[in-house]
Amino acid sequence: MDLKGKNALVTGGSRGIGKAIALKLAEHGANVIINYTSRPDAAQGVVEELKQYNVKAKAIKCDVTNNEDIIAMMKVVDEEFDSIDILVNNAGVTKDNLLMRMKEEDWQQVMDVNLKGVFLCTKAVIRKMMKQKYGRIINISSVVGVMGNAGQSNYSASKAGVIGFTKSIAKEVAAKGINVNAVAPGFIDTDMTAVLSEDVKQQLVSSIPLKRYGKPEDIANLVLFLSGDVSNYITGQVISVDGGMAI
Repeated sequence: MDLKGKNALVTGGSRGIGKAIALKLAEHGANVIINYTSRPDAAQGVVEELKQYNVKAKAIKCDVTNNEDIIAMMKVVDEEFDSIDILVNNAGVTKDNLLMRMKEEDWQQVMDVNLKGVFLCTKAVIRKMMKQKYGRIINISSVVGVMGNAGQSNYSASKAGVIGFTKSIAKEVAAKGINVNAVAPGFIDTDMTAVLSEDVKQQLVSSIPLKRYGKPEDIANLVLFLSGDVSNYITGQVISVDGGMAI
């Protein structure tokens, strides 16, 4: 897979799945911009790791729920990179609770980051991609957006929304040479799952046919495939990387 000369923007790229995706794209030649909202030291650390692949890399602080922030980020991208060829909408949060106990602000924050952020970032790059008649947009959804999960009504709804958004935009821009797909990770070994109790972890593993958590690299490998020309005839799809959970 050769992405040399391509420019990729990975939201939420300072850790976890986003970091793994950024590194995988850089390993195969893409210049990479990551965005972050906190932990600038971690973000800069990722940039240094990216540079080992002799690519151009940059970290930009940006709240993906704030359109003014996104406009400012894209101005920097326009000044320092010739194009945006690949957008990976990865930034996301969880605020889990049973519906009876869920606060309205926890519902809204999850919807804003996980769904509104995808809308705003996609809208910010789509015109440039249409002009160049080329683009790859990969939205990170979740297996719970496909099958639901108790205690995650906000997260499940936001990720299901990402799937509907993906299919709609894929239809809008296919004729312009832009492919839009979604990846639906299952339970992946990241900071988000590290806070779970051992009992909960064991229960989750027992529900996975492969009987193990996935790794961030498992998601990154699929994003790499969808970012390249070998996936030219794939658009509007939702591909689960979940160890068989959604079978």
